[in-house]
Amino acid sequence: MSTREELNEAPDDTAALLVRDAMDRTTADLPPLPDLTGPARAQGRRRKARVRFAIGGGALAVAALGVAVAALPADTSGRQVSGRINVAAPPSTTAPQPQPPVPVHIEPSPGEESMADLPPAERAKQEDFQNRAVPVLQRLLPQTVGTVQRTDLNVRMYQAKKDGKTFVIIFSVRPAGQWTGAKPCLQQVKGMVCTNATLPGGIEAKASTMPMDNGGVTGTELSFHYGRSDVRLTVTPHTESNTSAPVTNDQLLELAKDPVFLDLVKAADTDPVEKEQQTIPGG
Repeated sequence: MSTREELNEAPDDTAALLVRDAMDRTTADLPPLPDLTGPARAQGRRRKARVRFAIGGGALAVAALGVAVAALPADTSGRQVSGRINVAAPPSTTAPQPQPPVPVHIEPSPGEESMADLPPAERAKQEDFQNRAVPVLQRLLPQTVGTVQRTDLNVRMYQAKKDGKTFVIIFSVRPAGQWTGAKPCLQQVKGMVCTNATLPGGIEAKASTMPMDNGGVTGTELSFHYGRSDVRLTVTPHTESNTSAPVTNDQLLELAKDPVFLDLVKAADTDPVEKEQQTIPGG
């Protein structure tokens, strides 16, 4: 009788024994199976660790998302408003503003007043004008004049230094009083070179190079009338080194045409920083 016929006719227990006997005969000649218990346990432990790590990371991400959503503003109904989460930037530190340069100290002569003798408000006003004037003069005067600085003696007085030489600069915007402006170059004094020019707005101006200090050196001066004020800009020589003022008439007239310089003059004419002229200067 064949195996199939035995399975069909035998009871259930007999059929199970026959199947097991057939399987044993089939695998009898096969090599023994390797021991997979150790590697399987190791792989299982690694897989379990990865799962725990993934679960932990997911929980942290969900918690962070919850905090971020909670930080979003809510509308009037209490619902969270979706949108980009902005992280506040750290407060910016404001850089300290540069302080104005310390003025050149000039000791007043006996009986002479200085800016230190002025009321605090007037002194602050004059110092502010000087601090505005210095960069304008520095930019518009030729480089041969040197570095321009204000002084603490008088609002009109500045200095320029170049190669150890000091050139005094007088920049004055004074209420006119009786004087009505510079006279044109009609008659020239011996040794004087005078040049006329018309500034913006039809303002007549003149620049003069004239002998100073017993005629050994020359200084240069610009003069014109603006609004209610008389304007003078003088560069004096450096007597000790026998050096004339290193600026020409044409250079001063070009300076006078610059809008920045005229704006400075206009400011001093509108809000004077000097007292009204009481005497009539020559020229």
